[in-house]
Amino acid sequence: MSDEKVEHKLPPYILSGKSAVITGASRGIGRATALRFAEAGANVAVNYLNSEEEAESVVRECRELGVKAIAVQADVADPAETQRLIDTAVSEFGGVEIVVANAGIWEGDPIEDMAEELWDRVVDANLKGTWSICRAAIPNLKSNGGGSIIIVSSTAGQRGEAGYSNYAASKGGQIAFTKALANELAPKIRVNAVAPGWVDTGLNDDVFCDPAFVKRVVEGIPLRRVATADDIALSIVFLASDWSRHITGEILNINGGAVLCG
Repeated sequence: MSDEKVEHKLPPYILSGKSAVITGASRGIGRATALRFAEAGANVAVNYLNSEEEAESVVRECRELGVKAIAVQADVADPAETQRLIDTAVSEFGGVEIVVANAGIWEGDPIEDMAEELWDRVVDANLKGTWSICRAAIPNLKSNGGGSIIIVSSTAGQRGEAGYSNYAASKGGQIAFTKALANELAPKIRVNAVAPGWVDTGLNDDVFCDPAFVKRVVEGIPLRRVATADDIALSIVFLASDWSRHITGEILNINGGAVLCG
C-alpha cells in the first residue's frame, strides 16, 4: 500500500473565504483533509491531542498554500476544551463556517473481556467528542448565517464489527447523530457524514503489518484497493463546499464497494 494522492489540485476558490476546524488533524484523514482544505482556499484550525510536532508540521504545509492555519491542542471529549478550540479559531479567523469531526480511536476486545474503561474511552473519544465539537461550534455557525458539518464515521457503524462493539456503537451513534442534526439545523447548516471502510493510515498499522491480513482485506473490496487518507479528504471537501449545497443528512460511503448501503 502507499500514500498515493490524486494528482489533480483543487482550485483555490472552492472554499475561499471560509474557515474550518478539523479535529484529530495532526495525521491520517484529518491531516489529508486539512491540506486539501488549504489547497481549496480555507483557513484551517488543526486540532490535536498529543502530537504537537505533527500538528505544527501540518500547519506549516497549510500556510505554504497561502492560507491562515493554527494548531490547537484540545481533548474533544471534554466540552470545556472543545469550547476553547472553537473560541480560539473564531478569534483567529473571525468566524468558522466548516467543522470536521474526525478525531477518534479504534480499540476493542471481545465483549466478555471488555472493561468499562475501554468502552468509555472509545465512546467518549468518538461519539461524545463529536457531540462536544458540534455543540461548541453551532452557535457560531448560526451567527455566521450557516455552514457545513462533516462527521467522520465508519462502515463499522453500518454493519458492526466483531471484537470492536464499542467502536461500532460509537460510529453507529455518529450516523444517527448526523441525521438528527441535519433535520434540526436545516436550512442554514448542512450536516453530513462520511463512512470510510479500510483506510491506509496509522490507525491500522497494527493489523496492516500482516501481509496476509492485507491480502484478505483487498480481496473483500470490489475496487481491489485500500483507500488512502486523500480519498476520504476529497469527499469531505465535496461535502464542505457549495458543490453539495442540496445534500444534508447523507452518509457517504467510501469503501470501494465493500459495504453497499441503500
